[in-house]
Parts: sequence; structure tokens; C-alpha cells
Amino acid sequence: MRMPVRTLALLLVCAPVSLAGQEAAPVAAYRADADRLIDAALGDSAGYQKLAYLTDTFGPRLSGSKSLEDALDWILAEMRREGLDSVRGEPVMVPHWVRGEESAEMTSPRVKRLAMLGLGMSVGTPSGGIEAPVLVVSSFDELARRKDEARGKIIVYDVPFAGYGETVRYRTTGASVAARHGAVAALVRSVASASLYTPHTGTLTYDSTAPRIPAAAITVEDAMLLHRLQERGQPVRVRLRMEARTLPDAQSRNVVAEVRGSERPDEVIVLGGHIDSWDVGQGAMDDAAGCVVAWEAVRLIRKLGLTPRRTIRVVLWTNEENGLRGGTAYRDAHRDEVDRHILAIESDNGVFTPSGFGFTGSDSARMRVSQVAALLERIGAGTISAGGGGADIGPLMQLGVPGMSPTVDGSRYFWYHHSDADTIDKLDPRDVGLVTAAMAVMAYVVADLPEPLPRSGTR
Repeated sequence: MRMPVRTLALLLVCAPVSLAGQEAAPVAAYRADADRLIDAALGDSAGYQKLAYLTDTFGPRLSGSKSLEDALDWILAEMRREGLDSVRGEPVMVPHWVRGEESAEMTSPRVKRLAMLGLGMSVGTPSGGIEAPVLVVSSFDELARRKDEARGKIIVYDVPFAGYGETVRYRTTGASVAARHGAVAALVRSVASASLYTPHTGTLTYDSTAPRIPAAAITVEDAMLLHRLQERGQPVRVRLRMEARTLPDAQSRNVVAEVRGSERPDEVIVLGGHIDSWDVGQGAMDDAAGCVVAWEAVRLIRKLGLTPRRTIRVVLWTNEENGLRGGTAYRDAHRDEVDRHILAIESDNGVFTPSGFGFTGSDSARMRVSQVAALLERIGAGTISAGGGGADIGPLMQLGVPGMSPTVDGSRYFWYHHSDADTIDKLDPRDVGLVTAAMAVMAYVVADLPEPLPRSGTR
């Protein structure tokens, strides 16, 4: 007699685990369902078309903007039309920073427009702008050595890209470091691994112990130009104008929808991305695509009639880019059920060709998700590496929830990141399908396993 899948899974749950190129029981029992999800995700370009509609219709979605709220209204209506459970917007108050008009121009030794983008949360310049001599430095250490030259200057950080974590600190803290030495403004070489004269924005953080000075990103090419001029002994002056201002906090929402679990509905697997973006380009790669692959994963599970034991919840977090209010609001709103969050998955590394997932959690939980990942070997996404998560699920992970993120080919990510070049055409429909498939299989199988993923220690 052929046993039902779940009966077989229950009998095998305590069997010895071997990962020597084979799926370990009870995960092997999900092969047919995994293949159905993969086939559905790759069977058409529905996810890509949904992403294209979202980004083409609503464009960039900065926190506090009408475009963000209009996009959320459309998403909620679509989720209800698709028949997802418990569709709702959970309220979040978000920062409301407005860029306004802005420009930068080199005025000496010749006149040249500098392509620029003000950094998020920057203050503006006085109404007439700021014109001042420039001091170009290659590091904070160099600025410290030359601090006596910095007063009254516009500091330009010409720091080559050495990985995001290493280089982004010049964007986030460079203005305050410069201000402590008497600078009147800061310009940062865009945090980008390649450039076609494209400035890349992003948020800054002001230190309360330093004056707040305006700050903007300029292109890689112009940062290098200013540096070369300085090295030749040619005095450089720049005029900067920025109308940037911060308005009172605005009302926004985290979008939430579910496939409700059949046996343990109070236990939750959460997956998603952040729906806000910077106010340039379309925010397609960062992170509308991450939202859509999570949304599509849940939609396909519902469409195929798969009802897991536990609830699968998709969350499109708001305000990741300049505040992280959505991630912290979700944690606070669901604090009483954090112990019943089995796994959190976030896609915010670009939706490019996947190779698997990064995972943060106990060794035994990592072994179990490695078994699940074996179901994704047919699409080349079967590898589980150490270290996974994301900004929006970070507050949950700090409370002990295991975290995951798709591992994708990120070689082009920082070409487009936070720039006008982050548009839908940079993404491939098949990649969208592949990441959707990986998210769907991982979420569904973990949600349906007889036992929850084990956690590390106690909190």
C-alpha cells in the first residue's frame, strides 16, 4: 500500500540524516510538490509582468510619497483579487524626506556640471547655495591628517569601491566626519562597482555631536576628475545647491497577506522584501523584485492548492531605505508571536540567477534547510551557505528567529544600486521565475514539515 506523503514524513522524521548528495527524509517526500512549484514559477512570465506593471505604473516609491501609497493600494487590491488570506495593511509611521531641486557645478578651473544626487535625510543648502574650495581625500585617515586644510571647504571623498560594507561608511557618516573638521559640505564618490556617469544615492546618518552639513553623491568619474585636478595643484571650486528638507512623519503601511496553515496556523513562516525605494529610477531591482518574488511564491502555493501545516505570510515592508520603520513595526506588532515564527526569508540582494540561500540559525536547522534545498538542485539553487538574513528581518532574527536570504549572482548589483539605472529592463524574466521557485519551495516545505526548525539555545 502507498502511504500518504504526510504519513511517510512522520515515520521518517527521526531517521538518520545524510546529505551526501541525497535528499534526506522526510524532505524527499516533497519532491513532487516542489517540482510543481518550480514548473509553475517557470511556466510563464507572470511574475515579471507583475513587476513591470508595478514599476512602470508607480515608479520610485520613497517613504512618505504618494507613489508609494498608490502602489500599496494596488498591491492590496491585487492580493485580495488573487484570494490570499488575511490581506491587510499594518500601519507604520515613516520619515518623509523630500529631495527638491538640486545641482552641483565645478566653477574652477573650468565650468562643468557635476551629475549628483543628494543623500537621503541630508539637510539642504542655504537658498543661494554654497560655493567653496574643494579638498579631495581618499580616506578618513587622510582627512584626519589634513584636518587643518578642511575648514570652509567642501570635502570630496574619492574612495574606490572595496565592497559595500567597507565603502558605504563614507556615505553614511562622511558628512559628520567632515563637519567636525569645519567643512561646509560633503560630496561622496558613488558607492558603485561600475559607472557610466551614474550617481548613486542612499541614506546618511548625522552624528548629534557634529553640525549638520549638506551631502550628496557624485559620479565615480567626477570624483576622480576632481582628485586629478587637485593632485596637479589646480585649485578646484564647486557650487552646490540643494533644497532637501525633512517633513513630519507620514502614515504608511506594511503589506501583509497569507496562506493560512491547516494544522498549526499560529506558527508562521514569513517571507518578503521592502516595497519602498529611493526616489530615482524605478526601484525595480531594489527592491520591488524582492517583493514580487515573495508575493508570487505565496500566490503559486495558493494557486496549486497546496495547504501547509503552518501559515506562510508574505510581508512587503515599508521604509527600509531611510529608517527601517517597517521591520521594527512588524516586530513590535507581532512580538507576542515571535516565538511562533519558524523562519524569516528576505529577498533584498537583487533578483538575479540564484544558487541557493544564506542561512543564519542553529546547526540542526541549517541541516534541515539544506535538505529542503536539495529539492532545488534541478534549477541550480541547492546550496545553503552560512550567513543569511536582511535588514527588515533583522529585528526578528535578534529575537532568535532563523533567517534566510536568496544567494544570487550579485556581480551587477552595484552597477544599478540606488541610481536612475535601477529599472525593470535590468532584470531577466527567467531569473524572476527561478528566485520565485526557490522562495516558494523553501517556504512551503519548511511550513509543512512535521517539526519546526530547531532554534539555537534560549533567549
